[in-house]
Amino acid sequence: VQLQASGGGLVQAGGSLRLSCTVSGRASSLYLMGWFRQAPGKERTFVAAISRSSANTEYADSVKGRFTISRDNAKNTVYLQMDSLKPEDTAVYYCAADPLLSSTGTYTRAELYNNWGQGTQVTVSS
Repeated sequence: VQLQASGGGLVQAGGSLRLSCTVSGRASSLYLMGWFRQAPGKERTFVAAISRSSANTEYADSVKGRFTISRDNAKNTVYLQMDSLKPEDTAVYYCAADPLLSSTGTYTRAELYNNWGQGTQVTVSS
């Protein structure tokens, strides 16, 4: 399976961006999907995840109420709508997928995901 992230860019604080992650090679419905981010000099951290059926979503405390994860399995695409962006949201954003993770288990750790996209840069200016 291949993951292709897109939609990053430069935005002012308070603005919005929508990231997309397109899955190819296998149906996206087979995978629990997540978004992670990595700022310069820092570890990759969990942002959001969504179950295969979209029934369950999870967010990092730092983005709750501002970011929304969604998916369209017919389009094999997962989205991350980012509103009220802050300079501290600046990072490279990565989408990740795994066929074995369950929304009833642990899925906020990056090392649990076997498939990763190439990352898309998000820069929020103050």
